[in-house]
Amino acid sequence: QVTLVESGGGLVQTGGSLRLSCVASGRTLSRYATGWFRQAPEKEREFVAATSWVAASTYYAEYADSVKGRFTISRDSAKNTVYLQMVSLKPEDTAVYYCASGANGGSGGLTQATRYDSWGQGTQVTVSS
Repeated sequence: QVTLVESGGGLVQTGGSLRLSCVASGRTLSRYATGWFRQAPEKEREFVAATSWVAASTYYAEYADSVKGRFTISRDSAKNTVYLQMVSLKPEDTAVYYCASGANGGSGGLTQATRYDSWGQGTQVTVSS
């Protein structure tokens, strides 16, 4: 059984930073695609960022246009953890952030929620204006 646990959310002012963590058990994240999604109140869940293993120690990363240049996805294989570093946060980044894991298969479909078969419970990020 795969379990994903997110942490690192909280309340931050506009322009602030947070680092979200996604720790997995039951699956070695370094060999799977991992994505971050978010859902704001009364809005649909949307893609934020994702990473997939390409070869050796090379990983592919993809970002939503709204977070490019501000968010960075990274991995720590030794800790079986994927991070989402968020800087220059804006009020519109306020949402519950979810980590998701799915079978590695290159870069295709990483932005689609259906690509992933395991999800965490989410962590709240609130950016005050």
